[in-house]
Amino acid sequence: MGILPSMRNEEGCLDRRSFLKLGSWLMAVPLIAPALAEQVAKDFYTLAPLDYPEDALEPYFDAETMRIHHGKHHAAYITNLNRGLNQDPSLAALPLDELMARLSQISDLSLQTLLRNNGGGHWNHAFFWKSLAPADDSNKPSTALSDAINTQFKSMEAFQAQFAKVAMKQFGSGWAWLIAQDGVLKITGTANQDNPLMKGLVPDAELGKPLLGLDVWEHAYYLKYQNRRLDFVKAFWNVVDWKAVSSRF
Repeated sequence: MGILPSMRNEEGCLDRRSFLKLGSWLMAVPLIAPALAEQVAKDFYTLAPLDYPEDALEPYFDAETMRIHHGKHHAAYITNLNRGLNQDPSLAALPLDELMARLSQISDLSLQTLLRNNGGGHWNHAFFWKSLAPADDSNKPSTALSDAINTQFKSMEAFQAQFAKVAMKQFGSGWAWLIAQDGVLKITGTANQDNPLMKGLVPDAELGKPLLGLDVWEHAYYLKYQNRRLDFVKAFWNVVDWKAVSSRF
């Protein structure tokens, strides 16, 4: 065992040539191991940079929260999502939107939960960052979206009040959403990292095309707003990227 018998001489000792061969082989082991690890664990998703500096949403969203929220929390969801996808790489071939819609079809409940929490965490946060922009008075909803909001909710102020109500009613961790459901605007909420794409996991009444989402997990606001979630929700309207929301609509 250990040193291969074929590398020993008649006295059972390593000769000089065999010793050098063995040394070369041992030196190659650290190079082989990472290559094997790369084959075993693959990063299907990586953390994309923000479209704006971390302090660009000040004073409404503080830079330190953005740094931790994006660079730590979102990154952790991606790490765990990749871990789940390595258990069944065939699922990684699906676009993330489609994976969200098919989660309920995954028979392995442990894997389903892992992907639900962390795939949802990645999808939700990637969507969230793209819904934000530095405060700009010229950033307004398109005429079509504005008309739809006024038709459905009577006014922008009434829409924001109803959205805040849903955000405040979300017990513990979760999200508030504006969705398009069969062509009609609707405000809904989901727990944890669920989203309105998760058919079979989220009630059918809450399913639809996400147009805008707000993260109401405490990690999204606690450094600046502590327990004042409503202040955070009100601040959110100053940094909504209405151009992005309108394009989704």
